[in-house]
Amino acid sequence: MKVSDVMSKQVEYVSSDTSVKDVCRLIFGRRINGAPVCKGKKVIGFITEHDVLAKFLPSLQEYIEDPVHTADFEGMEKKVREIFELTADKIMSRNPSTIGPDEPLLRSQSMMAVNKVGRLPVVDEKGNLVGMIAKGDIFRAIVGDKLPYVTDEEYHDWLAKHYDLTVKWEERLGNEVPDLTTLFRNEKVENIIDIGCGTGEHDIALAKNGFKVLGIESSSLMHRAAQNKLGKLSREIVEKVEFAKGDYVKVLEGRKEKFGAAIFMGNALSHLLDPYYKQTLKVIARSLDPKHAVMVFQIINFDKVFKVNNRFLDLNFAKSRLDPLYEYAFLEFYDPPRKKGGTLTLSMAIFDFNGNQWKFRSTNSTPIIHLNKEKVSKLLKKYGFKRISFYGSKFFGPLFKSTFKPQESDWLNVVAKR
Repeated sequence: MKVSDVMSKQVEYVSSDTSVKDVCRLIFGRRINGAPVCKGKKVIGFITEHDVLAKFLPSLQEYIEDPVHTADFEGMEKKVREIFELTADKIMSRNPSTIGPDEPLLRSQSMMAVNKVGRLPVVDEKGNLVGMIAKGDIFRAIVGDKLPYVTDEEYHDWLAKHYDLTVKWEERLGNEVPDLTTLFRNEKVENIIDIGCGTGEHDIALAKNGFKVLGIESSSLMHRAAQNKLGKLSREIVEKVEFAKGDYVKVLEGRKEKFGAAIFMGNALSHLLDPYYKQTLKVIARSLDPKHAVMVFQIINFDKVFKVNNRFLDLNFAKSRLDPLYEYAFLEFYDPPRKKGGTLTLSMAIFDFNGNQWKFRSTNSTPIIHLNKEKVSKLLKKYGFKRISFYGSKFFGPLFKSTFKPQESDWLNVVAKR
């Protein structure tokens, strides 16, 4: 693999007369540790975070001449305005290490290690800038791109720390739980299975309305968050809720009791890949009352996601629990299959706001099954659920008040009865 196979071709650079203030804007805005300095396109230097910070410290000669004042570290911080007014050529490193685009990829890694730098400008035979290669690019090419998709369990472990911040639970439960409660009471349901129960919010709310609930979650961290909530509840409610961790099929195969209902909230069914979601439905069907049972599915309306929203799903903001000035932003979007018959991809990116500016924190992705009315209806009829109703809703809205509209509904909500 060559450097040109991996390098970034769209490279931000500065000129020798660019102010240090603008260089710092570039470094912070692009989340890089430095940028090449060019005359035209020819690389003449490199300026890094270290080069900027070094200007706050006195030189050896300045220290010899005035050891008292040059040891005033708090005073050094006040030099920032003066340093901002400097130009890049005053603080850049001259004659930086560069590499050619046709060099072996791992040679660039070796050069970075020897020169103790994290990025190298890539130049052509005339010394003109044609790209940039960073340690992260090399790691991604050698290791990251060869990693398989994270499993659903791994994705939810990653999300668990922030999950409750991404959902407006008071609004969501206030609209969804009354609909579920009415449905289950009309159907004489007493006990419920919740597949992919997450942090247990629906289960606790249903228990408060008198139902016994078994919430099953494959993610260890989601399960732990749900368990932690039980310690804050009354004994009466705790006795109605059980959170089980593990494989959905294996957990249910080990249970003898029959349930009146099963729920798959928050797109839970779509997170189970083929053939696992079919296996899960099969064991659920056996775990429910053979004569009178109901299943509820909340499924993302992928028609709207791709045809109306251009793959965008949602953007949520939440205050940090540690500091009122700090915020999080959660951006979710879907990618269509990259090959015929492939899965969708759900990606989430998390950003932090520190009271001054936004910074990228992390991102993750997981494969998703593309479910719709036809696929779900066919599956449910196979397992004896012949009375199937479809509803549409907005995020955090009532579940069963509106008909499903492919171009408008955020959720496809399914009620299936035996």
